[in-house]
Amino acid sequence: MQKIDFLAIGDLVIDAFIKLRDAHVHCKIDTNACELCVRFGDKVPFESVEVVPAVGNSPNASVAAARLGLKSALLASVGDDQNGRDCLESLKKDKVNTKFIRIEKGKPTNYHYVLWYEAERTILIKHTEFNYHLPKDLPEPAWIYLSSLASNALPFQIEIEEYLKEHPNIKLAFQPGTFQIEQGYDRLKNLYKRAEVFFCNKEESQRILNTKENDIKILLQKIRELGPKIAVITDGPAGAYAYTEGSEYNRGNGKEAWYTPMYPDPAPPVDRTGAGDAFSSTFTIALAYGKMIPEALSWGPINSMSVVQYVGAQKGLLSREKLEEYLKNAPENYMIKSI
Repeated sequence: MQKIDFLAIGDLVIDAFIKLRDAHVHCKIDTNACELCVRFGDKVPFESVEVVPAVGNSPNASVAAARLGLKSALLASVGDDQNGRDCLESLKKDKVNTKFIRIEKGKPTNYHYVLWYEAERTILIKHTEFNYHLPKDLPEPAWIYLSSLASNALPFQIEIEEYLKEHPNIKLAFQPGTFQIEQGYDRLKNLYKRAEVFFCNKEESQRILNTKENDIKILLQKIRELGPKIAVITDGPAGAYAYTEGSEYNRGNGKEAWYTPMYPDPAPPVDRTGAGDAFSSTFTIALAYGKMIPEALSWGPINSMSVVQYVGAQKGLLSREKLEEYLKNAPENYMIKSI
């Protein structure tokens, strides 16, 4: 059985990018919420459609790991349809092990519609309720990267918890998706507590903690108190933060927090889809290579920068050689800071 350095678990989808021009954004004065607006009850022209197979938080992570040189696999489900076959073919081209992708007859492969306006996207999502389970012949991976699953996946996540109890040497990275956040901490607390590293953005951290707190350092500490050894919070173009209270990845030096700015864009972003996945997965991959937290923080934004220069979440994912070249040639102000 082939060794697995990095096993990503989570839903696999096809994204259809619908490029809009005839639209506008409306932002509410009293909140940070903005809305994409098109004319109601009318025919709205679109500019183009680009279909991108084999994406989703975990598939994106599996491709990032493969391109950065790890033995990567994906555990997911697809339908017995052409969309599913297209996804499998795409992953194989990226040298992702597809042995643990289950093909379910009578169910459609996940297909999402991405309303692409300027550099941002609004995604219309619908997750097929697959029959999730861990295969009996699953070899022990060094790392599991767990992310977005459908709303019926709670029993499967409990199965993953039990598997992790039986395999204490496995490191867990947890990047909860929409439904996992909605399920709440109490239902998934064993995964939070088992996580070596936990990822969310600032708004998600506020939802998880049920708070309006804006101080990023307090949010980091509160997420860390839920159990993960390392808490990581991203804040879009403002940068990203990491916090631990003693981890082998800060050499057990007690409470430490760091900040990284985003790596400068070489050109205006084309599409920001997958930027968060690129950051989180690349941070995890750096840890898998034995890097310390500050260096992992310096890796993540480079892949994010590259991804947003292309349509879709995977086209811009870098090789390790290219990532290290960007790091070597980083501008002087691209520095990891203790906070």
